[in-house]
Formats: sequence, structure tokens, C-alpha cells
Amino acid sequence: MTIKSRALLGAAIVLLTACGERDVILPGERFDIRDTAQAFENTSKPVNFASARTNADWTHRNGAADHAMHHPALGSTLSRFLTAEIGEGDSRRARITADPVVSGDVIYTLDARARVTATSISGAQVWAADVTPGSDGASDASGGGLAIEGGRVYVTTGFGELTVLDATSGAEIWTQDLDAPGTSAPTVADGLVYVVAKNGTAYALDVNDGRIQWQTAGLAATASFGGGAGVAVNGDVAVIPFSSGQVIGAFPKGGLQRWSTNVAGARPGQAMAAFGDISADPVLSNGRAYVGNLGGQLVAIDLSDGEQIWSANDGAISPVWPAGNALFFVNDLNQLVRVDAGTGTAVWRIDLPKFGDEKVIKRRSQVAHYGPILAGGRLIVASSDGNLRSFDPASGQLIGATPIPGGAASTPAVAGGALYVVSKTGQLLGFR
Repeated sequence: MTIKSRALLGAAIVLLTACGERDVILPGERFDIRDTAQAFENTSKPVNFASARTNADWTHRNGAADHAMHHPALGSTLSRFLTAEIGEGDSRRARITADPVVSGDVIYTLDARARVTATSISGAQVWAADVTPGSDGASDASGGGLAIEGGRVYVTTGFGELTVLDATSGAEIWTQDLDAPGTSAPTVADGLVYVVAKNGTAYALDVNDGRIQWQTAGLAATASFGGGAGVAVNGDVAVIPFSSGQVIGAFPKGGLQRWSTNVAGARPGQAMAAFGDISADPVLSNGRAYVGNLGGQLVAIDLSDGEQIWSANDGAISPVWPAGNALFFVNDLNQLVRVDAGTGTAVWRIDLPKFGDEKVIKRRSQVAHYGPILAGGRLIVASSDGNLRSFDPASGQLIGATPIPGGAASTPAVAGGALYVVSKTGQLLGFR
């Protein structure tokens, strides 16, 4: 027998002997070698939000330049009173990304093909304007956002332009080329309009003539979230998000940088984690900026110095909604979440529908959720599956649903005691 044969025979004997031995079970508690989180339990806690107040206007995404409207008034039951065509809806090559804005009795919308429409609360079209360069409609660019301030409508588009229209007539006042798609919503405050372009550059332009007053560049990103996040401004600071995850605080006048931080972090094991860009406009409230990314991270930032006060392992698809001791948002797992505004600790999580057809073999279209907004004492989420859902802020319990024909394509806007939302089929719908 060769040496190699003997070695193989010996190994076989050892293996057979081991198979014949009884397993020795050691006493003691067993622990998983992985770091597994304990099961989360929802709790119900009162929310100390301010009393609802009727607001005449909804000028920006989430209502205002700081993206913190707080608590507009809205009736306890909703019925549709308005259905108006605004242009082209979602398709394979173009989609609606702009939330409606409201000034007085007129609602302004942007369709999937750069058509701005002003609609009265009676449903009549006041005017419509095509802001496609040259108005030839040849390009396939889509996306953009809206803001209204001082009798002017500010429009960003996928064509890389910022266009300003007269709110009464729709006549063009000026257009500025941004050299890159400006698909985030514009923000207007104190004589300046702020835009973040897809090339990682933020601009502050004079509202009178569109001249660039200052600009700042953020870190470059290889991929970015559709629509993009826009600037949030109060009297002291402009908070500028970039798709790379960088967030800059700048002085509104002059653009001198005050601080810079980075929203970093991702949810392990989730596809969204591959994209760490800022997906939700910053929200400024009580001396803080709340910023979330797409991959699974939400932070509270001190506006004075940019220090991160807390972070939570949840992404935020839309701007968060602060209300007293609570912070509400839809996370990267299609959950409606409430966290403690002071610490970021989760209070409850409510699963929202994820797919248009819950049968596994037919899961082809993921449901998009827009919001939440707090109005009339309840949280409201508009969804692409054709539902306007209402939830109790204290417990997260679903308390009602109203049909949205065609499914939602925007976060709702609330003004004058009415709620407005844009559908995927290119309609403006009003409820009150």
C-alpha cells in the first residue's frame, strides 16, 4: 500500500468513527451569531401639534420655502369637487414629478411634458404655457418642479432651464439656462430663487431678471434620485442638498458656506441601499433641518453649526412632516413612520401597500406613496394605487380612504380648506 493510499484509508476511518459518536449538546442559552434586532412594537402616544389654521396659499413643495407648513385646516370627510385636465400624464418615457402649488383661487400644475397649467377652483382653465425650449416638443426630457411667489410662477424642467411666468397670464418673464437638468423644485425667498441642478451645482438667482447672484458646487454623484431634492430656506440659512449625500448650509445673501455635513448610511440587504442620494427636500423646523436619503438614513441637523443631533435607520422618500413632539414620513420600505422629534426613536411603523398586485408572481408595479401631510388633525398619504389614505397621528391607525381616479402622482397641497393632488393620468383632482 502506498503512502497516499494509507493516508486516504486513515481519513476514512476517522470520518466513520466520528459519524458513530453521539453529539455532545452543551448546556446554556443559544444566541444567534448575527446581530438581529428585536421585534418592533408600535405604541400610541399623543401628538402636541398646533391647532389647524386655514391657509390661503401653498407656495412650495410641503407648503412653504422652509418646507414646514405645520397644520393646515381641512374638513373631516373628503369628497371630490374638482376634476380638470392638465396635460400629459405618466408614460414609459415621461412622468410627472411636480407637486401642485396654490395661490388664492388658482392651482398651478406641471405635466409630464413641460406644460404649465393654471386652473381655477371652479375647474376652468385660466391659462396654459408650454415651457419646452422652442416649444417644438422634440425632446424627451421630463421632470421638474414648481413654486409661486409674488405673482410669478417658477418652473424647473428636465431641459436644464428655469423659467418664470406671470401668474395671471402665463406670459414668460425670463428664462435662465442651468447647463444641466434642474428637476428639483425651485425655492423662492427674499428676492432669490434657488435651484439644484443635476450636475451637482446649486444656484441662487435674482427673481427680477434671472441673473445668477451666487452658486456653489457639491460633491459629484454617479446616480441620482428622479426629481431630486430642492433647497429649504429660512431667514438665516439656505440648506442645500446634493445627490451625493452632501448637505451644505449657506448664508442666503452671498452664499458663504456656514457648514457642510453628509447624510451617510444605508439599510443592509435592500436594493435601495445602492443609492445614497438625498431623496427628500430638507425641512427646517425649530432650529433643525431634517434630511433623509434613499438608502435608509434620516438625520436631524443643528441649523447653527451643521452638527448632527440624531440619526435614524430609515430613509425618507418625501419631505418629512414635523408636528410638535413628532416627525412623520414614508420610509424606503414603504412604511408610514412616526419618530420622536427630539431623539429620532421610532414610535410606530405602518406598512403601506408595496405592489399593485400582492400576488408574488404578478408583482410588476410598485406602489408609490406621496406625503404624508398633516391636515385637519390627521395624516394623509396619496398613493399611486388610487387611494388617499388618512391615519391617526397618535397611533398610526388607518381611519379612512378616498379614491383617487388614475392614482396619485404628487404629494397633496392644501389651501383654502381644500386638498389638491395630481393624478398619473394628467388630471388635477380637488377634495373637500
